Amino acid sequence: MSSILNEEGRDLLFRNARTHNAWLDKPVSDATLRELYDLLKWGPTSVNCCPARIVFLRTPEAKARLLPAMAPGNLEKTRSAPVTAIIGYDGRFYDMLPKLFPHTDARAWFVDTPELAEVTARRNSSLQGAYFIMAARAVGLDCGPMSGFDQAKVDHEFFPAAPKDGSEFNQEYFPDSHVKTNFICNLGYGDATKLYPRSPRLDFDEACKLL
Repeated sequence: MSSILNEEGRDLLFRNARTHNAWLDKPVSDATLRELYDLLKWGPTSVNCCPARIVFLRTPEAKARLLPAMAPGNLEKTRSAPVTAIIGYDGRFYDMLPKLFPHTDARAWFVDTPELAEVTARRNSSLQGAYFIMAARAVGLDCGPMSGFDQAKVDHEFFPAAPKDGSEFNQEYFPDSHVKTNFICNLGYGDATKLYPRSPRLDFDEACKLL
């Protein structure tokens, strides 16, 4: 790389960025969400597997389907956020490898090894989740990433599996879904007046070793 990110950019993505729990009454456009995705998709994943699948909840009706699965402490912050994103991972990501990694038959590495496929999907969707946060900040959004939800309920509501009896199935989001939830992230324009004091971080020598 021939250049480096300036101090303003580093502040935007890391040093001044905060996790938000309160939101301004300011909408997030669909164009901004598409811009966000069009940045995060370039982040590296193993064999370019790109297992993350994202559902953006933008309406009160969509949020109402999610709220019963949220922990009590996450209810109001989720209800009031302009957008809530469910970041999932596709356990059959390898079906897209002929498109994403066309120069060899990488699908064969995973199709008969479910344990490898599962850990690869989870690890790389977590990477893409981090890219998601950085991309959101890059397009001017604040983030509130969360655990604290009932994964089984979220999966059942937003990533239901196809019926095992072979009956007709209309999957709203991902056909014949093999998607599971990784984490949830609120998006919008945060109310900085309601931020908590920033928590400390580990110093280099507490977290790293040079060998």
